[in-house]
Amino acid sequence: EKFVGHNTDGPGFVRALREEFSVDLRDLRVLLLGAGGGAGRALAYQCALEGCERLVLESRTFDKAQTLARELPGYFSGPRVLGPEARLEAVRLEAAALRTQIARTDLVINATSLGLHRSDPAPLPRALIAPHLMIYDLVYKATPTALLEAAAEAGARGANGLGMLLHQGALAFELWFDRPAPLAAMRAALA
Repeated sequence: EKFVGHNTDGPGFVRALREEFSVDLRDLRVLLLGAGGGAGRALAYQCALEGCERLVLESRTFDKAQTLARELPGYFSGPRVLGPEARLEAVRLEAAALRTQIARTDLVINATSLGLHRSDPAPLPRALIAPHLMIYDLVYKATPTALLEAAAEAGARGANGLGMLLHQGALAFELWFDRPAPLAAMRAALA
């Protein structure tokens, strides 16, 4: 006699990240582009729940990034990063602010709608993409987005959102049917 809601975006992303890059979210310094939308919000909370090293939120509307940052400070209260750097921060969509963040970032997540259309520009200027970065573009399509093309040109590792789609779907299947998801069949259907 009750309703229970689940969002599999965050846990699906964690599984996809491990599969694509062989890393755990808790060990990373994350720059989240598009922190004002639904997927961005879900991943910001997942970063918090996983205890990621550092989370920087960026949104076209700076107020949205700030609002989300005000909801998460309890998750980032412990000292994990050496030095005086804040573990949680909202930044403006400005090249200078992003340039400063990139040097202190391991993973860039694109949770914006940029990349849904072939003509869309990359949400991060190409000149800022560095080889040390992992770029995860939540857009789930097989053809590379402008962001993933820029990542490849810069020598950075990149992944599209198909892995997240697979794993969040598998988690939903498991919730609905109370049995393991047929991951191989689901992966083949996506391909």
